[in-house]
Amino acid sequence: MKRFVVLVLDGFGIGAMKDAAETRPGDERADTLGSILKDFPQMNLPNLERLGLMNAYGKESSQMKMSDGANFGKAELMHFGADTFMGHQEIMGTQPRKPAIHPFQESADIVAAHLRKYGHKVNIIEKQGLRYVLCDDYVTIADNLEADLGMCYNVTAPLDFISFERECEIGRLVREVVTVGRVIVFGGIGNTMADLWNAEEIRNGQFIGIASAKSRSYERGYQCIHMGYGVDESVQVPVCLTDMGIAVTLIGKVADIVQNAGGKRISCVPTKECIRYTLEEFKSMETGFICTNIQETDLAGHSQSSGKYKEILETADRGIGELISNFTDNDILVVMADHGNDPDIGHSKHTRECVPLLVYKKGISGKRLGVRKTLSDVGASVCDYFGVRAPQNGCSFMDCLLK
Repeated sequence: MKRFVVLVLDGFGIGAMKDAAETRPGDERADTLGSILKDFPQMNLPNLERLGLMNAYGKESSQMKMSDGANFGKAELMHFGADTFMGHQEIMGTQPRKPAIHPFQESADIVAAHLRKYGHKVNIIEKQGLRYVLCDDYVTIADNLEADLGMCYNVTAPLDFISFERECEIGRLVREVVTVGRVIVFGGIGNTMADLWNAEEIRNGQFIGIASAKSRSYERGYQCIHMGYGVDESVQVPVCLTDMGIAVTLIGKVADIVQNAGGKRISCVPTKECIRYTLEEFKSMETGFICTNIQETDLAGHSQSSGKYKEILETADRGIGELISNFTDNDILVVMADHGNDPDIGHSKHTRECVPLLVYKKGISGKRLGVRKTLSDVGASVCDYFGVRAPQNGCSFMDCLLK
C-alpha cells in the first residue's frame, strides 16, 4: 500500500513573489495569509500549524506557532501571472510557456479562416465595431470577460442544440491557431441562443463576449473543458502514473481542468464534499495518487471576504486532521496552493504569491525543503515516489525528504 495525496488550498498564498512589482504591479503588497490573520488574529488551524504553515510563512501569530517537527518549504510560481488553470498544469509537471494577450478582435479572422478550412459554417457577428464568431449556428467564439481581459477566449454553446463533443472539436481548432493562455469550451442544457445573445457584453471598448453567468450555461447539465497554451497531457503526472497502472483520482476543480483520461475525476465545489470524497477515495485505494482542489478558499478571496476565507480554512484543517489519522507508513500528504488571492488587497483578482509546501509522512520530521522554483517540483516528487518516468518539468524533493 502506497498512496500520495496532494491537497491544493486554491488561492492560499503566503506573501508576494519577488517579481510581483514588475510583473503584476500592486501585487507586491499581496499576503493572503497575512490579511486573514490581520482581520482574525485568533484564527487557529491546529493541523496546518502542526504541518508547518507558520514555518513556511516565516513568522508566528498569537495562536499559531512554528512546529519543530514540520517538513516544510515554499514554492514559487513558474507560470506567468497567477492562474488556477496554469497553476494546476504546473503542479502536474507542465513547463509553462508564456501566452500572448490579445483581444479576440486580433484573432477573429484567423479563427474564422481555420474553421472554414475544416468545413464549418462561420458567421461574423459585429456590434459597435467589434466582431466575434458564430460557428455552425450554435457555437460562439469570443472574449472571456471573467478573467484578465485578453488572456482567454470562450467557446460557448447551448447543448440542447449541439453536442458537447462537437463543441469541443471546434474548440480544439480554435486552440490550434491562437496563443492566448486558455480556450474555455463550455455549455449547458435548458438555455437557447436567445440566452447567449442576451448575455452579450462589451468591455473597455475592445472586448466583446458572452458573459458566462448570464448565458444560463451553469444552470443545468453544465460541461466544461479548459484548453491551455502549451499544455501537453502526455508529459503530466496523471499519464506518467496511469501508463504504469497506478490509480489516479482528481477531486474538485482540478478534475475539471487537468486531463485524466486513464483515471477517475470527481467534480465538486463544497469543501466538506471535497474532503469527504478524498477520504473515501483514500480509504478504498490500495496504491495511487489523489489530487484534491479546495476551491472555496479561492472563491472567498474573489469575494474579498477574509471571514469566509477563515471559515473554509477551518473546515479544510479539520479534514486534513481526519485524513492524516488514516495514514500508514507509506503514505504522503502535500498541502500547498496554486497562487494567492488576498481578500484585503482591494481587488478581486488572484495575486502573485509564493505558496506553502507542507509535507506529512509518518516517521519523517524536521525536513527543510527550501524555496522551490516551480510548483512542478510536487509533480516530479509524486512520480519519483512511485518510480515512474518524470513529468516534463520539476525537480523531486524525495531525496531531501527521505534521506
